[in-house]
Amino acid sequence: MNSYYPGNRKPLPQTAFTSLPLGSVMPEGWLKRQLRIQADGQSGHLPEFWESLGPNSGWRGGTGESWERGPYYLDGFLPLAYLLGDDKMKKQAQEWIDWALESQDAFGHFGPKGGRVDWWPFAIILKVLTQYWDVSHDERVITLMRRFFRYMKNELPAIHLHSWAIVRWADMALSILWLYNRTGDSELLELAEMVRAQGYDWSWHFHDFGHTEKQTHRFGMRTHVVNNAMGVKAPGVQWELTGWPEHREGVAAALEMLDTYHGTATGLFTGDEHYAGKNPTQGTELCAVVEYMFSLENLISIFGESTWDKLPDRMLFGDRLERIAYNSLPGTFDETMWAHQYDQQANQVLCTLHPREWAYNGPDSNLFGLEPNYGCCTANFHQGWPKLVAHLWMATPDDGLVAVAYGPSTVSARVRGGQTVTLIEETDYPFDETIRIRVSASQEVEFPLLLRIPRWTNEARLSVNGQDAAIGSGPYARLERKWSDGDVIELALPMAIEVERRYRDSVTLKRGPLVYSLKIGERWERVSGVDECPDYAVYPTTPWNYGLAIDPENPDVEVVKRSVGDVVFGPDKAPVELRVKGRRLPEWELVNEQAGLLPQSPVSSEEPLEELTLIPYGCAKLRVTEFPLLDK
Repeated sequence: MNSYYPGNRKPLPQTAFTSLPLGSVMPEGWLKRQLRIQADGQSGHLPEFWESLGPNSGWRGGTGESWERGPYYLDGFLPLAYLLGDDKMKKQAQEWIDWALESQDAFGHFGPKGGRVDWWPFAIILKVLTQYWDVSHDERVITLMRRFFRYMKNELPAIHLHSWAIVRWADMALSILWLYNRTGDSELLELAEMVRAQGYDWSWHFHDFGHTEKQTHRFGMRTHVVNNAMGVKAPGVQWELTGWPEHREGVAAALEMLDTYHGTATGLFTGDEHYAGKNPTQGTELCAVVEYMFSLENLISIFGESTWDKLPDRMLFGDRLERIAYNSLPGTFDETMWAHQYDQQANQVLCTLHPREWAYNGPDSNLFGLEPNYGCCTANFHQGWPKLVAHLWMATPDDGLVAVAYGPSTVSARVRGGQTVTLIEETDYPFDETIRIRVSASQEVEFPLLLRIPRWTNEARLSVNGQDAAIGSGPYARLERKWSDGDVIELALPMAIEVERRYRDSVTLKRGPLVYSLKIGERWERVSGVDECPDYAVYPTTPWNYGLAIDPENPDVEVVKRSVGDVVFGPDKAPVELRVKGRRLPEWELVNEQAGLLPQSPVSSEEPLEELTLIPYGCAKLRVTEFPLLDK
């Protein structure tokens, strides 16, 4: 157990790693710029004009929306404020926090009053308070949580988890275990077991998985995309409470089933609003993107990468987290983060107000705007980038540090012997292959440093102060030595072009953690919305219906690199481009205002051979990601 970031108390099992307190990891480089883009976009301004978060919000003491939107917003806005060190944003967050902390009644209930108790929004606001405690150590948080959980334990026998709380029970359990690990109050373990017993058994769901086809014309909690994204971590939380092998194995089963029947090229799965199969014109809701990321961040903390020993062909948790964060997350926003989609598509060649073949959602679901289709994503998307930053580094049980995902950042934490060290990670990853880490320490100190080695690279190279270091064969390279101020670690992760076969034997090109899509000219047209944040349709100005002329086993691809600019995820300023050859497929046309059924590969074309430009998925707001493969 780590001496300074101890994680689970007994009788809970020791986890592989421990998440560091908010503020231990800070963004640098392009990642800090991306957080500032977010703060300057919707995240920093929504309460000024969006009624759900305005002064009349129930979570600000008013009579307005009093369910999940206020807590959802704070779950991302608060860490964003502290990671940017933005005093104005911190003050705004504090007003929400103070109201919540001061709203508790004599019974232990807090938040908006009235109506039947719904446990679900409490699960979110309690996650917010645990993050706030990290940066404030405000004892009011511990007091409120103790009283609330006593209240909950008394009420649960009569007021069971219901509706959304049943399938999202693991989010409540996270905060219960968080408080147990800080107080040792054994009654909290009893409460956690009550919550688990009343919650949906996601381990069973994925073990006996019967939802192998697209779900249509129904609304069910078990097939709902966001519930599944949250449910992915539930077997891990179950295992913490039970220690049962079936729960540990349930994590691998969850990802395997979702990949096999509904998986996308970005490591995500479809759900528009429910399981939607593998057709690349099916969508995935934005809430599912950020919740899947949060699930993976928790699973990395609980298991490291150990649950994947039996599935060597699958993505490691860290690989998948990066794949989703650096593709799916930016791919569903415009480059300013002033507009987002409800549903994103891997093959997305037209974004208009039109009914599509969604499993459930409405005709505005792939518009870019304020709240297309429904406002849950408008409230919830804010946690994506901040929580990724906060979880790039974690603490190891032997008083060391581990890089579980990569991005420009600085981590300051206590290590073996109690000394605080700072590691400065300088990189343009995932656009570049090189990661440079500088050690800053007041005196020489010995501690282990673990660096994740992605499964997609076969030729990783590691050095310390210019001297080669061994990487080993596991998912982490381990460096244990005496570190001095100014030591430099360099990790090179060569990124070969990979060709993945997908739906109807199509092909997708990947390089490192990035997935690449056809660069399509875009014309944005306002169609509705408020003046502060309009809704836009996006039309293609260049052809999109291409097949690729490429050898999947030996792809001939030109890689063009440029520096990362102020705009990180824009179509015209992509830091990396791929140049490939392809031919138009005239018979592949728009159907129902989206790309028609993907032609079965291989395909033939007598059209001229053209040079095509592919850019990172996150930069392409219109895109083809799964291409028909031309015959030889």
